[in-house]
Amino acid sequence: MLLLTPQHWKDYELIDCGNFEKLERFGKYVLARPEPQALWNKKMTEAEWEKLHNAKYIREKGKDGILLNIEKGRWITKPNMPENWFISYQYKEMNLQFRLALTSFGHIGVFPEQAENWDYIYDCLLPNKNQKPRVLNLFAYTGGASLAACSAGAEVVHVDSVKQTVNWSNVNKEASRLDGIRWVIEDAMKFVRREAKRGNKYSGIILDPPAYGRGPDGEKWVLETGINELVKLCSEIFIPENSFFIINLYSMGLSAQILQNLINNYFPLTNSEMGELYLPSKTGYHLPLGTFLRFKK
Repeated sequence: MLLLTPQHWKDYELIDCGNFEKLERFGKYVLARPEPQALWNKKMTEAEWEKLHNAKYIREKGKDGILLNIEKGRWITKPNMPENWFISYQYKEMNLQFRLALTSFGHIGVFPEQAENWDYIYDCLLPNKNQKPRVLNLFAYTGGASLAACSAGAEVVHVDSVKQTVNWSNVNKEASRLDGIRWVIEDAMKFVRREAKRGNKYSGIILDPPAYGRGPDGEKWVLETGINELVKLCSEIFIPENSFFIINLYSMGLSAQILQNLINNYFPLTNSEMGELYLPSKTGYHLPLGTFLRFKK
């Protein structure tokens, strides 16, 4: 089991975390957001947090202290906090640009811990750059992994069910001055089933599934009931030479060993690495942010 954290961020840092919140710097701006895994106490005082942050996301609670809606909340912003801004991420010759925004769900357009996987993708693909390997990114969100693969010379198929998110990914691609990404707005399971029937193959597959989700036509995704079939289908479209596979899970309580068992079913004799991704805070905490499994052939 590995504990991995990104090593090359300059535009991001986790300042403090605790009491179910995290305090983060994205470029010039500091945000306070909910964090369900920060069960411990903050190291910094509430006054210090209040002084530092430019915006804070809160979920509304009733008189009994129970959350009224666990999915939505609102931002409280200080003067001069923009609606959108850009940050960058560099690794070797890879230079990625991300447009960030304060969304109604509390997300801002990037998951910083995934930079560890971006580096891995880039390193896996770069030796075969001139061969234009094909990479499939499922549940691709705003496209950090897609940009990393594209930077290393891959032809990328980026699949997400939300049109606005795909449009956001395209903004990041343009800002990063990249080309070679095909955008697909579709349910991930439906797309992979069709690719398997067509006999299409990929040298890299990236899976970043949420716990729950909906496809553009109302298709229902539940991680526990869907992931087994999805991994099986991915094994059918995977090229087992000069290739890589990455899967991440964010659901609390699901261990990396679950991923290992899934992979062993469909990718025999695979030498994989698995563990947790985390972010270190300036105040000394290690904040876990999901499990991963990845391998290359």
